[in-house]
Amino acid sequence: MNVPIMADLMAQGKQPEILFWVGSAGSFDDRAKKITRAFVKILNHANVDFAVLGTEESCTGDVAKRAGNEFLFQMQAMMNIEVLNAYEVKTIVTCDPHSFNTFKNEYPQLGGNYKVLHHTQFINQLISEGKLDITSDKYKNENLTFHDPCYLGRANSEYESPRSIIKRLGVNYTEMKRNKATALCCGAGGAQMFKEPEKGDKDVNVLRTEDALQTNPKIIATACPYCNTMMTDGVKAKEKENDIIVLDIAELIANAKSL
Repeated sequence: MNVPIMADLMAQGKQPEILFWVGSAGSFDDRAKKITRAFVKILNHANVDFAVLGTEESCTGDVAKRAGNEFLFQMQAMMNIEVLNAYEVKTIVTCDPHSFNTFKNEYPQLGGNYKVLHHTQFINQLISEGKLDITSDKYKNENLTFHDPCYLGRANSEYESPRSIIKRLGVNYTEMKRNKATALCCGAGGAQMFKEPEKGDKDVNVLRTEDALQTNPKIIATACPYCNTMMTDGVKAKEKENDIIVLDIAELIANAKSL
């Protein structure tokens, strides 16, 4: 796969238009790596001038901040800002709504000012500019529902980009009863991904999966690696893994176009 590294490009005197921020999940989690690969395929297919930081990329500090360690967050953020500013990065695109939210809303006060786009926003932009055609019969009339990531939807009011892309795929789309501003969290946000849930009568991801199952889906679409993990676990908990697949929007497009 063609994945340019920022340091290599700068050594050649080239400045890519886009920095693709892969994120911790997209770098290390085996399932989320598939989302990363799918998005890179889309970037290459649309001839986007991009690069990744590679080994110079560190965690944004989102998890540390949500877990209450502001000191560690600021250390991680300042380290990243130093690298990004040294490369004169202007635009960051990421598949992770947590990174998207942190860069967009929390880095500016520490000196990190960038144009930040979630991958669904960027894909939608490529489509509207005529750089990406996602017309395909691959998922035509398949029952599909979409789960809103908290840090994309309620935290940043981006509801339309993912839906606009999904509807172009010709699927039979049904909203969950709780959607957009009233959507339920998958259970992984706010650093909850890395701890056991508190005692209760049901895990949040199972409750959210039940919301999805009411729409009778063949596919549950997500736009966040954490949501993908939680919804996949929820589908397994309901013993529906043979009937339902959980896919990121980037994967839907890469599959639809056989990239």
